[in-house]
Amino acid sequence: MPIVEGHNMNIRLYDAHNHLQDARLAPHREAVLAAMQKEGVASMVVNGSCEEDWPEVLALARECPQVIPSFGYHPWYVKERSPDWQAALVRYLDTVPSAIGEIGLDRWIKDYDLVAQEEVFGWQLRLAAERNLPVSIHCLQAWGRLLELLRAGPCPRCGFLLHSFGGPSEVIAPLAELGGYFSVPGYFAHERKARQREAFRHVPPDRLLIETDAPDQLLPSERIQYPLTDPATGKAINHPANLGAVYRFVAELLDEPLEELAERVEQNYQRLFGTLARGS
Repeated sequence: MPIVEGHNMNIRLYDAHNHLQDARLAPHREAVLAAMQKEGVASMVVNGSCEEDWPEVLALARECPQVIPSFGYHPWYVKERSPDWQAALVRYLDTVPSAIGEIGLDRWIKDYDLVAQEEVFGWQLRLAAERNLPVSIHCLQAWGRLLELLRAGPCPRCGFLLHSFGGPSEVIAPLAELGGYFSVPGYFAHERKARQREAFRHVPPDRLLIETDAPDQLLPSERIQYPLTDPATGKAINHPANLGAVYRFVAELLDEPLEELAERVEQNYQRLFGTLARGS
């Protein structure tokens, strides 16, 4: 993708985690992709959450060279997995160069089954290690246990992403030692997310990534560059082209020139996901 003049002074943007396949974005797909090109989005990791949405992730990867597909079972959906989910996941990974994710642990959701979550997470983590594929990890209220499981390993040599990292500062160093990268969403610009913002001041410079998590995790309204609504509900959703606005928030947070931040994030993204990229 050529760099085009937009609102970001010709910098190249990299979205470490989104859900472009989400049904809420489908009615806007053509306009969304055009806006992302205008903003200079060079590459994005599009994460599946369960067997139901893996086909759409694959279709997007075939349509858009900027998409790095990622297939995985999100902890919210482990109770819905089919008996042959593992074979299905392997089939998708064999179809196109891809990452594994979104996977993880979640004690925040109602009626969670941590035993099932750990079983599904552990199998996917081992698969990632065997294939040396980057992993996108979701974690809510289970940071101690996640660290234990990652230490028990194995972990992929290329590393793994703690997407929308919201853990305590104390786990950053041990996670980084194991190969962890940490991505910040625009949602953390909300005033109530001061603890999460402070944690990112402790992330090693070579492990920082930026994400939208679109269509979720909206920026504060005054920072939104591309407003978007879900036609089915009329509720506001996060436009993936708001990535530039997230970069500007992170540059402010770290008191770093936008161009320097973008160059560093590009290097970090390429280190973790670059072997899977097909075009930019």
